[in-house]
Amino acid sequence: MRRRTIGITGLFLLMPALILPSFGCRKKSVEERTVNVIMQAAESRKLRPYIESTGTLNPNEEIVMGAEIDGIVRSVKVDEGTIVKKGMLLATLDDTEHVHEVIRAKAALKQTEASLANTKMEFSRKDALYKEQLVTRQQYDDVFTRLTLAESEVDRARAALVIANQKLAKTKLLAPTACRVKEKKVSVGDFVKNGTQMLILIQPDPLKLRFSVPERDIGKMKVGQEVHVRVDAFAGREFVGKVSIVFPAVEEKTRSLTVEALIPNGQDELKPGLFAKVRLYTGQEQDMVLVPVTSLLYEGDKIRLYVVEGATARERPVTLGNKYGEFMEISSGLKAGEMVVVAGQQNLSEGAKVSAEKSPGRENDRPGTRDNGERK
Repeated sequence: MRRRTIGITGLFLLMPALILPSFGCRKKSVEERTVNVIMQAAESRKLRPYIESTGTLNPNEEIVMGAEIDGIVRSVKVDEGTIVKKGMLLATLDDTEHVHEVIRAKAALKQTEASLANTKMEFSRKDALYKEQLVTRQQYDDVFTRLTLAESEVDRARAALVIANQKLAKTKLLAPTACRVKEKKVSVGDFVKNGTQMLILIQPDPLKLRFSVPERDIGKMKVGQEVHVRVDAFAGREFVGKVSIVFPAVEEKTRSLTVEALIPNGQDELKPGLFAKVRLYTGQEQDMVLVPVTSLLYEGDKIRLYVVEGATARERPVTLGNKYGEFMEISSGLKAGEMVVVAGQQNLSEGAKVSAEKSPGRENDRPGTRDNGERK
């Protein structure tokens, strides 16, 4: 029994010696593990700095034409898409009642004017007699009062005629400006009440474009700045407008500022509602260091990437500039020509060994090429 106990004790004493060499080999293999990555050289390019955004084209003005009186629709002269000129007749309501109201108002005015004329003649006579003291003060005051009332009746009749003419005019809907019919909301025979929408008109030239810019770019915005716009409906074409409004407040939720631009549309090619890609140039051409956006790693407020030195990955904190298509400007922390890891960097740590393969790159993805905006 004693001999067996010594044997077991000796085995336990030998176990660390057996385990430690094995653990050391395992640790060594982890440290020497090689990570496969793809790398690409940081590029130096001459570009005009710009801001990109997106927005939707809207009419310069949208006018809702509504009925201003109750009545039955007698005619609609336009349809959706009709181009109208200022003052053009768009629709009419039944005017029978209003025509007769004008006739009655005119007759009432003539009657009050005749009564006023007679009262004026009577007052003229009484005034002369009163000056000669041939009529009493009471008689003079009586005719003066009737003259004042007659003048008031004439004023009232004239106002009634004006109102009757206005109501008659409201039976006709006239275009307030040159525009296009967006929507027809009534048909002949419909009964409409005061305020009922009848037609919606839009002014398509120029078009309004609203878009947002990040908080950090607010200082680069100013009224009159050129805006370059592209839409999918006209691939390869660029429309140029100008900033008309820089809104005074930043949106708290998105920390962005709304900007509005006017885009000329004299040929009526652009349509309200089109989705637009916006580019605003903010300075003169300058040298920039650019890397693919896929190379960047974000950790809270910190931004970093990995560069390859020999066969070793080195972590590099960087400061970003603007984004240009699929590339990001590096303001500091990197030099042109350094090999940047663009794929596989999630598995890297400082000093890791790498097996790096160069990215073939895509010429059309580079800023300054035709697919991403012509070189400026």
